[in-house]
Amino acid sequence: MKQKAWEELRNSSLEELNARLSDAEKKLFELRFKHSVVPLKNPLELRTLRRDIARMKQLVAGKRRQSAGAQ
Repeated sequence: MKQKAWEELRNSSLEELNARLSDAEKKLFELRFKHSVVPLKNPLELRTLRRDIARMKQLVAGKRRQSAGAQ
């Protein structure tokens, strides 16, 4: 993930992060399904998407902790 995209994710709201996370998980599911039927031209896309999902989950957890700590 590029630095600019990372900063954009860090500055987005919790709802936006959850929406992007959901979209990314759907895309990963579709790519895995396609890869099992016909090999992908770029199988590294699976790895990068999986890592991006992990980063987004990390941000969501951090934002939830922040909002719980502020209350």
